[in-house]
Amino acid sequence: MFARQLSRFDHILVEIERALSTSLDAKPEAQRPSPAVGMAEADLDDIQRRHAAGLMRVNHTGEVCAQALYSGQAAVAHDEATRARLLHAAAEETDHLAWCGERLEALASRPSLFNPLWYAGSFAIGAVAAIVSDKVSLGFVVETERQVEAHLGEHLQRLPERDAASRAVVAQMQADEARHGRMAKDAGGIELPAPIPALMRFASGVMKAVAYRL
Repeated sequence: MFARQLSRFDHILVEIERALSTSLDAKPEAQRPSPAVGMAEADLDDIQRRHAAGLMRVNHTGEVCAQALYSGQAAVAHDEATRARLLHAAAEETDHLAWCGERLEALASRPSLFNPLWYAGSFAIGAVAAIVSDKVSLGFVVETERQVEAHLGEHLQRLPERDAASRAVVAQMQADEARHGRMAKDAGGIELPAPIPALMRFASGVMKAVAYRL
């Protein structure tokens, strides 16, 4: 019995299915247990709870974008080894997505209403970068993870001190993102030209401002 090798079009169809699942499914399945497992929920007042939920909604949306970026890159990657690295990182990002969703539920909140829009934009960016070259594609991973690692560090400073469960999730996410960035750099990711990281920070700032509230 012979297995047919997937074409680039086949990979795109697979990623479209992944897009619908990621952006619309509130409860993806994690491969690893959440760092918050076994932790008691903090006694937060309404202001603290809404603030924690807003930050975790931003993180959830960030993971939707990460899934989209990796999926867009993997769909049109030139090299199978690069595609495998991207899909491995995407699997860990699915853990993050699930953990953030669990925290939102525990904080009596919900994901961003604009997740399908965030996903579509990030998928397109990832696909365009991968079409240019795998080195450029991996360079986007390096810069994305660098910026995400920094914003997760900010969230560790801004989350309520008593919300140990959310803080544990964010700390593990930060460690994973740093590792993904190193992986992409070691695999040949290049430093992106100066205007691109600045544009990425601007787009990220818009996403964070909207997702915190909506």
